[in-house]
Amino acid sequence: MHKPDTLSIEDYDYPLPQERIAQYPLHKRDESKLLVFNGAPKTAPFRSLAQYLPSNSFLVFNNTKVVQARLNFQKETGAAIEIFCLEPHEPTREIQEAFLQKETSVWKCLVGNRKKWKKEVLKMRFEVNNKEAFLYAERLGDENESSYIRFSWTPKALSFSEVLEQSGKVPLPPYMQRKAEANDAVRYQTIYAAHDGSVAAPTAGLHFTDTVFADLNKKGISSAYVTLHVGAGTFKPVSSDKISEHQMHTEQILVSRELIKTLINQKDKTLVAVGTTSIRTLESLFWLGTKMHYYPQLEKYTLSQWEAYELAEKPSLSKKEALRSILQLLDKQQEDVFHSETQILIGPGYDFKIIDAMITNFHQPKSTLLLLISAYLGDAWKSIYEYALNNDFRFLSYGDSCLFLKQ
Repeated sequence: MHKPDTLSIEDYDYPLPQERIAQYPLHKRDESKLLVFNGAPKTAPFRSLAQYLPSNSFLVFNNTKVVQARLNFQKETGAAIEIFCLEPHEPTREIQEAFLQKETSVWKCLVGNRKKWKKEVLKMRFEVNNKEAFLYAERLGDENESSYIRFSWTPKALSFSEVLEQSGKVPLPPYMQRKAEANDAVRYQTIYAAHDGSVAAPTAGLHFTDTVFADLNKKGISSAYVTLHVGAGTFKPVSSDKISEHQMHTEQILVSRELIKTLINQKDKTLVAVGTTSIRTLESLFWLGTKMHYYPQLEKYTLSQWEAYELAEKPSLSKKEALRSILQLLDKQQEDVFHSETQILIGPGYDFKIIDAMITNFHQPKSTLLLLISAYLGDAWKSIYEYALNNDFRFLSYGDSCLFLKQ
């Protein structure tokens, strides 16, 4: 396993015409196309997914829920200020706790039209249960492209989650080049979304319907969930030529004790990760467990951008050994859910430790998501994407999907 830091991002580019980027979802989720690759690409309807999965498959989904994190304020002068909530800062950095906050909360945000906003407190009126409510925003300071914003609101009994739900807009990706519409609140969300926290959808899951799940059950295919709260950094292109100069975003992950036990005890299963966020969560588990094994005295375990490659230089652990280290930590903490943060960058040269196959959408040129796909497929990604472009597949978040199986 070798670090992909010396690779040139120019080698992970491809021509993507604007008209191939899906601006709207299909009317029915499972009517999207599925590109099946098991040595050669072919086209299938997504609703037929079950017939292309091995009968011993075990699917892992990301059940994070997209929050309406885009807030549109207007100054008294008429200037429009858009605030995009990225991650909580005070009084807690833990996302789900932050959404339960009442009265006030400080968040790290991106601010559109920031130069027009100096010191005044912004005010927005909205309604909750047909009653008047107000949201206030105070700019505390800046850090590079981001700003720290103190939000406060009335009624004070509302949670921040309720405030965003009533006052915010769906944070569609920037490449959609349109404003969010009413239907996006439903369609830019998986049907199994459970935990508030993401500012972008785990898009591979958008294709799943009750019908698809029923077909999986009929075939005896089981599934489980992890939670990774997707940050806006997922859309950040690699702007430097060398991968080494790219700063990967950090995301919070939550994995149950039950799933970790399942992963340890599984035999002869094909683990299929649904989406790159599920892949990053599962692969991070292995390296976090490895870190615990070799550094048992640390107070907190998180995974930085290149740490997996550094840990790979130590004597290799089995999947069971690595995951047992996490169980031991949970026992010590008397917890049933493992909380951590990952910044892992998976690129060519990475050796997958947990997943066997993946379901994913088509990703942007020169993106870390495309690097991840290349780590799994090798150079075959180029002919696969060329096939998709030549066969009318729709690209990016509201686009079609792929099933990649080991050859």
